[in-house]
Amino acid sequence: MLELTVIVGLPPMVEIIVIKGDITKMNVDAIVNPANSLLIMGGGVAGAIKRRGGQIIEDEAVKQGPIPVGNAVITSAGNLKARYVIHAPTMERPAMSTTIEKVKKAILAALKMADEKGLESLAFPGMGTGVGGLSSKEGADAFREAITEYMKKKGFRNLKKIYLVAFTEDLFKEFERIKQEIANNKREH
Repeated sequence: MLELTVIVGLPPMVEIIVIKGDITKMNVDAIVNPANSLLIMGGGVAGAIKRRGGQIIEDEAVKQGPIPVGNAVITSAGNLKARYVIHAPTMERPAMSTTIEKVKKAILAALKMADEKGLESLAFPGMGTGVGGLSSKEGADAFREAITEYMKKKGFRNLKKIYLVAFTEDLFKEFERIKQEIANNKREH
């Protein structure tokens, strides 16, 4: 597994770690599911989470839906190593295309949920870069914008580590790029 780390933010600091690997194997407080508003876990990352973690994850999620893009819900993680799954819709219905703005809203909702629940470690897959149709660059740019905005507006109270887990080499390189841009941006302010 490849890993790169940078620490950003004003105290309390958050560490951003870029990994090439499988989100469903992460041993963290929570992983993020780039969901649809109905919270049905069919294909893509959601399907992989359900296959490895079990039907219970989808059952718990669907009971809390539907929810709009920009909101998030939290469930148990079934058989996963993570303790929880945060479901943050990037699209309204299953298998829809999405936009950078919707993905940014989903990332912000997941960050807020994790921080409010007192979680210390959170792992994101590419958001909107599979079924959603965004390029790796567009998906990574949404992360840069969302993390920077969250740091400026709220700051991280509880989160100490954010993992950006890339399934492809291209997304790994884009996550590396935005991690460095976030670090450079913090040094300039």
